[in-house]
Amino acid sequence: MSLSARFVDLAKKILPSPFSIAILITLITMLLAMLFTEALPKEESSYPHFIQILMHWENGFFSLLKFTLQMMLILVLGHVLALSKPVDRLIEMVLKYCSNTSSAAVLVCFFTLLMAFFNWGLGLIFGAIFARKVGESMKRRNIPLNYPLIGAAAYSGLMVWHGGLSGSATADVASLDHALVAQIGVIGTDQTIFSTMNLITSAVLLTILPAVMWFLGKSSAEAPYTLPQELVIEEEKQVVSGADKLDFSRFFSLLIALLFCLVAAVKMYEVGFLRFFKLSNIIWLLFALGFLFHQNFHQFTKATEKAIGGSTGILIQFPLYAGIIGVMKGSGLLAVVSDAFVSISTASTFPFFAFLSAGIVNFFVPSGGGQWAVQGPILVNAAQELGVPITKCIMALVYGDQLTNMLQPFWALPLLGITGLKAKEILPYTIVLLLVGFVIFMSSLGLF
Repeated sequence: MSLSARFVDLAKKILPSPFSIAILITLITMLLAMLFTEALPKEESSYPHFIQILMHWENGFFSLLKFTLQMMLILVLGHVLALSKPVDRLIEMVLKYCSNTSSAAVLVCFFTLLMAFFNWGLGLIFGAIFARKVGESMKRRNIPLNYPLIGAAAYSGLMVWHGGLSGSATADVASLDHALVAQIGVIGTDQTIFSTMNLITSAVLLTILPAVMWFLGKSSAEAPYTLPQELVIEEEKQVVSGADKLDFSRFFSLLIALLFCLVAAVKMYEVGFLRFFKLSNIIWLLFALGFLFHQNFHQFTKATEKAIGGSTGILIQFPLYAGIIGVMKGSGLLAVVSDAFVSISTASTFPFFAFLSAGIVNFFVPSGGGQWAVQGPILVNAAQELGVPITKCIMALVYGDQLTNMLQPFWALPLLGITGLKAKEILPYTIVLLLVGFVIFMSSLGLF
């Protein structure tokens, strides 16, 4: 048995489910808070330290409900878009070039990265459906396949999403009313997403990661695999009458899509193209494209029903991670982690330590927006004290968040549901992507 095969077998034995990981991280966070933070003064709270930590947990548990809904909408609408005929035809066009594990891994990785740069939800779901269709196609053609590697390739989009158009931190600082506007002003996406550093970094990832997938495909062993129930939206031919005709009207769906697009165009004209891509506008645009790409409202709602199941992990687990944020913020543990890195930083080393601290925090808080909300102010203060450009501080956090997504399986939940894979099956390969990404991100922060 090869070393890579032994690593995969070991990972399957020791890695728990994503939900169990969320529970374990919750308990570990509480323990760390007990060890490295102090109880509030008695005039602020009369409870023992442990009870205070539990209260921080409860306070945080419900703190991100709006953000949770936004994330679910982005994920569901991205899934709806990926299930549309235009996107499906694109996948079918590419499938004929998938002749073995290596070629399939390269193509899934490359197109997933492209989609994820536009929108993380679309990239994640497009990649999952692409991987699933690769599995179905290879089975029909009796071609051996390393299906978990294809699943890992489909998860690779999480390595570029935060530096893409749907990045949470970059979208936040580009808004006119963000929490730190008085301190750092409005920072447009021309200084973050479309900066020279990020465009070159994203281009390198788009080149190197598919190459890594190709080499892994050449050196890995194929194995039998099973697929869930077939993933299709069946065409319905039925006679409709009366008000039901609205649900099946192509004209009505197109009209509403054009109205959505008109509003998006006006908002883009008001704020500019580079500052348009914040969460609410992305959700609006995904609604427009969903109506546009599907034949009618009936098809759109059917796709939504099929897509909604992929968001259950976010619905159930996001409050747990919000609770973790509550503990880390309320107890001061997040400040302890960030300050520890800041205290050993200089102007030249700060971006590297900000990157590392963001990677660590992301494992406990797998939300770019949530992480920026609680860690961003600490890093910004330190950057200003050390004279480090704020844009580099932001991108260091962005890269750290992207990197450890390859180790944190939370966002893989929809992919796992669509492909029928388990987290422990794809993680051995995503860890390789993590190591490659570490070198790329560190090099970018050092060179620019």
